[in-house]
Amino acid sequence: MAELQIRRLDSGAPDFSEALDALLAWDSVSDAGVQAAVDDIVEAVRCRGDAALLEYTRRFDRVSADTVPALEFSQDQLQAALAAIDPELRAALEHAAARVRAYHEHQKQDSWTYTEADGTVLGQQIRPLDRAGLYVPGGKAAYPSSVLMNAIPAKVAGVAELIMVSPTPDGVANDIVLAAAAIAGVDRLFAIGGAQAVAALAYGTETIPRVDKIVGPGNIYVATAKRKVFGQVGLDMIAGPSEILVVCDGKTDPDWIAMDLFSQAEHDEDAQSILISPDVDFLAAVENSIRRLLPDMEREAIIRASLEGRAALIAVPDLATAIDLVNRIAPEHLELSVDAPETLLPEIRHAGAIFMGRHTPEALGDYCAGPNHVLPTSGTARFSSPLGVYDFQKRSSLIQCSESAAPLGKTASVLARGEALTAHARSAEMRWPTK
Repeated sequence: MAELQIRRLDSGAPDFSEALDALLAWDSVSDAGVQAAVDDIVEAVRCRGDAALLEYTRRFDRVSADTVPALEFSQDQLQAALAAIDPELRAALEHAAARVRAYHEHQKQDSWTYTEADGTVLGQQIRPLDRAGLYVPGGKAAYPSSVLMNAIPAKVAGVAELIMVSPTPDGVANDIVLAAAAIAGVDRLFAIGGAQAVAALAYGTETIPRVDKIVGPGNIYVATAKRKVFGQVGLDMIAGPSEILVVCDGKTDPDWIAMDLFSQAEHDEDAQSILISPDVDFLAAVENSIRRLLPDMEREAIIRASLEGRAALIAVPDLATAIDLVNRIAPEHLELSVDAPETLLPEIRHAGAIFMGRHTPEALGDYCAGPNHVLPTSGTARFSSPLGVYDFQKRSSLIQCSESAAPLGKTASVLARGEALTAHARSAEMRWPTK
């Protein structure tokens, strides 16, 4: 096998900006074939409900059922799966869930009001969504961590009913995923997936309840379906490939950094791993570690494709330049493997999650640190935030005016007449007539 080739970039090179743009470029738009297929599936489920769900489940997952209710797991089945998994794995899931729950409890917000001098009351009422839908991939891999990270914030927010969908190809259910659903408090779980499951959550069928918001990752068909139904329901985000950006001063064990880069590269061939350092000798050491450690990795082929296709080792003159690049890239995961990482925080404007210090690998964030692992990708950390309790709450403005609020009425009247909206003006003037 040919020797691994990883891009080496220098921030001082004349063509660096163009090279970085090319490295970061990611087009997640569906092709025409995917879009057409999703359009047909969504429309069929919207119009024919359960019957269409059964047809697509037979076609894509090779699962035959006479009714959609037959595809629902009972709470007893979830508890049985929890009892059946390895005790050490159960303990790890429960430990992770407790930490995720404790962190998200801090995000809860309460309704508030204040009263002005004339008696006018203003405020905000905060309420949870009535019902949320959670998509969890099935098939090639099991992601119980996705169940915990998506379901627990919803339950902490007070969502009354959480509906989870997850495909079971060939009728094979994953006990670890079912166990995670039990731990997280999922209310109902259906063995359906793909664009058809997204459509069912968005529009509702005879069996699947319509939800207010859909969260959770999926393949290109799922992502395309989420785009199509947006507006009918709320969405968490349309996520791109996983990313890690490591800033290191050259003092961390290069094997540690190599493995941190692997931890994202092993997700899939399109994942992106970038290391930035002012120490060019350290970049070389990490490259040597990568070449030495890669042959022993179980997902060697995926890691190799990811590193050769989208990874880079970037030399910078100093850490200040590194932070400038961080803000330009706006990474999903940022590791600050440096002395006193907290001193860099004031300059960091864009990052999904920030892992501080040499003993804080990103992998802990994926599973059990506590903060959510559902993070903005592809530069969207410039305007987006991690999934949280706030994603499952909605806010209503509160306004109560008193008889003494004539100045407000006068202001509204003047502005309304300025916009030629006479009914608006008279609505205020009738309550507070001009003397």
